[in-house]
Amino acid sequence: MNKKLLAQIKNEWRTNLWLGIELLLVSVVMWWIIDNLYCIGATYFEPRGFNVDHCYLIEMGHLTEKSPDFQEKPYQEKMDDILELVNRLRQRPEIEAVSLSQNSYPYNGSNSWTSIRLVGDTLEAGGILILRNVSPDFVKVFRYEGANGETPEQLAEMLERGEMIASDNVFTYAYKRPLPMTNYVGRRFYWQNDTTFSLQLGASMKVVRYSDFQAARTSRSILLKRTMWAEDAELCVRVRADQDVDFIERLKADSEKQLRIGNIYISNIRSFKDIRRNYQQFQYNGVRDAITMVIFLLVNIFLGLLGTFWFRTQQRKSEIALHKAHGATNSMVFTRLLSEGWLLLLIITPLALIIDFNLAYAELNARLNGVYLEWDRLLICGAISFGLIALMIAIGIGIPAQKAMKIDPADALHNE
Repeated sequence: MNKKLLAQIKNEWRTNLWLGIELLLVSVVMWWIIDNLYCIGATYFEPRGFNVDHCYLIEMGHLTEKSPDFQEKPYQEKMDDILELVNRLRQRPEIEAVSLSQNSYPYNGSNSWTSIRLVGDTLEAGGILILRNVSPDFVKVFRYEGANGETPEQLAEMLERGEMIASDNVFTYAYKRPLPMTNYVGRRFYWQNDTTFSLQLGASMKVVRYSDFQAARTSRSILLKRTMWAEDAELCVRVRADQDVDFIERLKADSEKQLRIGNIYISNIRSFKDIRRNYQQFQYNGVRDAITMVIFLLVNIFLGLLGTFWFRTQQRKSEIALHKAHGATNSMVFTRLLSEGWLLLLIITPLALIIDFNLAYAELNARLNGVYLEWDRLLICGAISFGLIALMIAIGIGIPAQKAMKIDPADALHNE
C-alpha cells in the first residue's frame, strides 16, 4: 500500500509539488501561531513567586501647612509616626501582617536597581536586577518562599538580621548556565561594585516575577531590609482569609479616630486584585488582540487548506469510480485518499521543523517568554500544528469523498 502511494505521489509530482509547498508554508505559519499562543500561556501560568490574595495597599496622606491640624515635626518624629501607624494596624485582629517598602510591592511599575558581585570571585550580576527595600514582614505579606523550602517567617528573620535575600536565578540568567543562588548561601557579596561594603546572602528565594506577562527567568531581584522610611513609603497589609469581608469599609470607618497619627492619615485603600487588573490592562488588551488575530489566521488557513483538498478530491471522481468498479469499498477508497494526503504532510514535516527550529532560535516569539530555544516547546507546537493540519486534510478529503462515493461508478465513468 505504501509503495503504491509513493508511486502515485511520484507520478503526480507536478501537482504534489505545489501542494507540498502549500503544506510547507501552512505548517510553518501554523507552528508560529501555535508557538505564539504557547509562549503567552506558558508565561502567564508560570508560578508568580508571591501571593496577593487578601492583600491591600494603604496609601498614606500627609497634612500640609495649610491645614489647621498640621504639626511641624523633625524627620525622626515623622518616621516614628509611620511606625506607630504600622503598629496600630498590626494590632487589629483581622490583619495578619503589615509591611513597609520602597518601590517593591507587586504590579508596581516603579523600581530601584542594583548590582552585586561575589566576594573572592568574578561572578557579577548587573543589568536589570531589581532592588526591593522592605521591612522584614514584607515577605509575610506577600508570602515569599525560599528556594530550599524556607518559610516567609524564616526569610523575615534573615532580613531582620540584615542578611540579603536573592532570587535563585540571579546568576543563572546572567550567565546563561545553571548557577543557582542556593550554591552561595552564606557567602558575602560586594554591593554595587563597592569593595568596602559587602552583605551576606541569607537565603535564595523562589523567583518573584515582575508581572503575569514577564517570564520568571527574566525577573531577578534582591531583598534588603530598610530601617529609614520617608513619607512616600508603601504600606501593605495581608488580611486573614476568614475576616476579609468589607475590610476597606471597616478600616475607613476607624481611620479618622484610631489611625490618624500626627500629620499622617489614611487617604485611600486599594485591593491588590484591582491593582493587578489596572496595572496589566494594557497587556490584557494586547493578549486579547493577539488571540483574535490568531483565530482569524486559523480560520483562513482552515478554509484555504479545506478548499484545496476539497477541490483536489472533487477532480478525482473518475478515479474514485474506477476503484469502486474494481471492487474497492467506500472505506478502502477513503483510506487511500486520506493516506495520500497524510503521507504528503508527513514528507514535508521534517523540512517544516527545520524552518521552525530556525525561527525559534531567532527568538521570533521569545519576547514573550525570554528564551532562545526550548526543545519541548518546539516539538509540542510542531505536534499540535501537525495534528491540526492532519484534521483539516481529513475534513477536506472526507466530505467531498463521501459525496463522490455515492455516485454510481458507471455514471461517473460515462460522464468522464
